[in-house]
Amino acid sequence: MQIPMLEAVKLNKYFHQPQEFHVLDNVSLTVQKGEFISIMGKSGCGKSTLLYLLSTLDTDYEGSIVINGTNVTGLDEKELASFRNWHIGFVFQFHYLLPEFTVLQNVMLPAIKLGVYDRVTIEQHAMEKLQQMEMEAWATKTAGKLSGGQQQRVAIARALINTPDIILADEPTGNLDSANTAVILGIFEQMVRQGNTVIVVTHDDDFARNSDRIIRMVDGRIIAP
Repeated sequence: MQIPMLEAVKLNKYFHQPQEFHVLDNVSLTVQKGEFISIMGKSGCGKSTLLYLLSTLDTDYEGSIVINGTNVTGLDEKELASFRNWHIGFVFQFHYLLPEFTVLQNVMLPAIKLGVYDRVTIEQHAMEKLQQMEMEAWATKTAGKLSGGQQQRVAIARALINTPDIILADEPTGNLDSANTAVILGIFEQMVRQGNTVIVVTHDDDFARNSDRIIRMVDGRIIAP
């Protein structure tokens, strides 16, 4: 039997300030390898909070999360940091590139942090990812001189540099026009064809319709699988 790429069971999450708020209410979710999932819902429904739990960036929750056969719930921060570097790529709505660094340097950073490959090998891998994003011609440009769509493509290349099992993206096209949104969608579809698992939080109905499955959330609960 195939092991799910991700399985979350009865996740509960509370915010305690300024008053207690039950933001995720017994959320369970299973995602298979190679699936392209969109999570949708109104602002405040808990979808971004869910994504941060699945990414292991937020560990303050009840329930359990298993990613590619590893139970990440209860791992300490050092273990989680190592697991993220190996297995998870995260794409934010804002690219968080270092504007004074070149495009190539930005993409290389997670691999340098991983510390497994020498710098020449990392640079080669980074150029391969930029080629995949059709951004290799900008490799020596500083990131701050790119357009918004170009910066987001570089951010995706950075998320892919360590060949993660799963890509999580929080409103990756929220700041982009329709042309750049179509480019980012095409990149995600290509990643899925290559065997990656992609989970995207989005408000964009047109974007979501191109995914394999839409998960809708209301008031901290999943209402449609």
